Amino acid sequence: MAIRVGAVIRIPPNRRPTSAMAWLMAIFIAPIPGAVLFSLFGSTRLPKTRREKQQDINDYILGTTAGLDQVSKTETWPQWFESVVELNHTLGAMPLVGGNDAVLLPDYEESIAAMTEEVMRAERYVHVEFYILSRDRTTMPFFDALLAAHERGVIVRVLYDHISTIRSPQGRATRRWLRNVGIDSHEMLPFHPFRTQWRRPDLRNHRKVLVIDGIVGFMGSQNMVDPSYNTRGNIRRNLRWKDLMVRLEGPVVAGVNAIFITDWYSETEDLLTREADPIYSVTTEDTLDCQVVPSGPGFEGENNLRVFNALLYSAQERLVIASPYFVPDDSMLYAITTAAERGVTVHLYACEVADQALVYHAQRSYYETLLRAGVRIFLYEKPVVLHAKHFTVDDEVAVIGSSNMDMRSFSLNFEVSLLVRGRRFVDALRSIQDDYRTHSREVLLDEWLERPLRTQVLDNLSRLTATVQ
Repeated sequence: MAIRVGAVIRIPPNRRPTSAMAWLMAIFIAPIPGAVLFSLFGSTRLPKTRREKQQDINDYILGTTAGLDQVSKTETWPQWFESVVELNHTLGAMPLVGGNDAVLLPDYEESIAAMTEEVMRAERYVHVEFYILSRDRTTMPFFDALLAAHERGVIVRVLYDHISTIRSPQGRATRRWLRNVGIDSHEMLPFHPFRTQWRRPDLRNHRKVLVIDGIVGFMGSQNMVDPSYNTRGNIRRNLRWKDLMVRLEGPVVAGVNAIFITDWYSETEDLLTREADPIYSVTTEDTLDCQVVPSGPGFEGENNLRVFNALLYSAQERLVIASPYFVPDDSMLYAITTAAERGVTVHLYACEVADQALVYHAQRSYYETLLRAGVRIFLYEKPVVLHAKHFTVDDEVAVIGSSNMDMRSFSLNFEVSLLVRGRRFVDALRSIQDDYRTHSREVLLDEWLERPLRTQVLDNLSRLTATVQ
């Protein structure tokens, strides 16, 4: 009884009602196991020192980027865009900057080759940050380039998510290799409870970032690993990941580097502001306005969810979304279905096959609601896992990055996305989205309603797990 009473007092404050109800039900049904699980997974907040470090970085960004958000407005500037930019600036400190170039890299191997080539050109430093870091047959040239840069005196710094990398088949060997060759590398969000490094164990740093000399940056959805992820199950099923990275030049590279600086400071106590770079603008006429969208438990609010919802509600004509793990909260589900119901053309690209069964079935539980609202759903044909994460709003604005449209990416993962304004970039991304359609099958409502009852039950039960946060 005491556990149940304590749960009623402790759980509801500052928590979504659905999440609070799910936790309360778990504890009322099984008080001791439920209470133990809640103590492990019930809070997304990081230790106070970690949150203070995030605030230090935010203050640094705000203090050193004055004037960068003075972007020339044109007749194509959407009326609603300025308020979204201000929202993101308020939440994440990052300014909107002009004078940028961005090139999309939709081919997995070519993306790695492009990153490898830039590392080979590095003169001062290379900053590497990936959720999964694996030295394998596909990524070997990239690691060889890192070693060559290190040996010629370039400062090479490497970050990788602790749990996700060591779970990767080549992860432990990769960590040993980095230590043996002397490259400065560190775990992100290390979980060593017996060494006083305690936190909620399922928090992850899901970012994928590479910066070379402050001049060129890469970010997106792709991990530094073979497209099969080297697991026996994936290889047996012939699963291959399809991702999307973007190569950046211009002032926005400083913003991408600030993401690395934030995470490096959080894990090492070493604040790299002494290496602040000059701002490089590209000289082409048709430049892009870009704004980095940081998010994660280090921030007070769910930055990506708030910015994404603002964009979804702003769409007037067309909204195209690609997300391999689509498990939205109620606010985002309302934003998407409301867009469709007010006449916006809404397309969602997801996967016909997936590597995570629970998320896969939870995602499917939303399809009926989306289809009834008028959203068209396209499933990329197996055995390809469409892992790219991006969306376009009308003809002027796009978002690309590491963040899925799911509750994990909103509340539990450190993510980084990029908000881009520019017709040529949106056109390039739309071309990729159109290519997805040629390799996808459309889900129709009548067909969906006829799926087996046992599948419907599994989908809906899986959906319940998403609320326990």
